[in-house]
Amino acid sequence: MNRIKKGDQVVVTTGNKKIKGQTGEVLRVDGERVFVSNLNLVKRATKPNPQAGQAGGLIEREASIHISNVMLLNPATGKGERTATKVLENGKRIRVLRSSGEAI
Repeated sequence: MNRIKKGDQVVVTTGNKKIKGQTGEVLRVDGERVFVSNLNLVKRATKPNPQAGQAGGLIEREASIHISNVMLLNPATGKGERTATKVLENGKRIRVLRSSGEAI
């Protein structure tokens, strides 16, 4: 079970000064890497595709960040929190915050 999932609010803990400390929503998780909305933006040159109706040029989009460089954002405190998994009596796994034990 991944500790970060699509739709989670996360804070970037390490990286360059442009993204460190910034928060955003996880757009997708790709193995050990996450894509966070409006963070770590890069410009990509694309060719025009008239069949799909796409114009060419420079397109700005999100680049991936390693999953170890982000932490789940605790909505109560507004800070990054570590997570753990807990197995319930029925065998279902849930994610909990390590500091308070709250279910996510």
